[in-house]
Amino acid sequence: MLVILPPSETKSDGGKGAPLDLDRLCLPELNPVRRRVADAIVALASDLDASRKALGLGESQLTEVDRNADLFESPTRPAIERYTGVLYDALDYPGLSRASKAKAADRLMIGSALFGVVRSGDPIPAYRLSGGSKLPGFGTLASTWKPVLSSALDAIDDFVLDLRSGAYLSLGPVKNSVTATVVTEQPDGSRKVVSHFNKHYKGLITRSLVETRANVTNIDKLAAVLSNAGHRVEITSPREITVVTD
Repeated sequence: MLVILPPSETKSDGGKGAPLDLDRLCLPELNPVRRRVADAIVALASDLDASRKALGLGESQLTEVDRNADLFESPTRPAIERYTGVLYDALDYPGLSRASKAKAADRLMIGSALFGVVRSGDPIPAYRLSGGSKLPGFGTLASTWKPVLSSALDAIDDFVLDLRSGAYLSLGPVKNSVTATVVTEQPDGSRKVVSHFNKHYKGLITRSLVETRANVTNIDKLAAVLSNAGHRVEITSPREITVVTD
């Protein structure tokens, strides 16, 4: 089983790892595009106004440009510890058992506008680049990534649950993956897609999937594992599960 998580805009500082080495990341066939995009955001960092426009930054976020300027010099840390925010709080990686952390290393990938996708243990620095950012001299990041990222992910021989959404999913859709929709059920039985807590629930189901000993190889086993973990799950199509919350 492979779970592809969305990244987060917020990232932790610092780290104890050596500076970024693209050869230490998964899927080395992505490295030519990784290098192009990385070089572009480092060059962009020399122009504060251009960086602010391209990256969609407010006045209080301009320190993010410094992160990009130092991309190849700053320390790294495992991706699962670099990304922060609602989903990662719910996953609570630091609170996992040693066995579950080992499963996380094997089962989790994280989408990235800069790296395409990384394994949870891949060492990466702090940076700022969103899926919808528009870099000078590039088309959209989706047009940059999709030709290489989709083929690389499609070649992975595993059952894939893709929890990315929006701009990150467009960077490289996986042909035979399963997606998840989170809905809330009202007292009258009506349902509404969850927006605010969407990432929270995706973090919870991810935690369940790195804690299970089960080998999830299809959507039926996925639904069974999540149901056994206390989630209310419905198979709504051969390629989609729905997680129902109150």
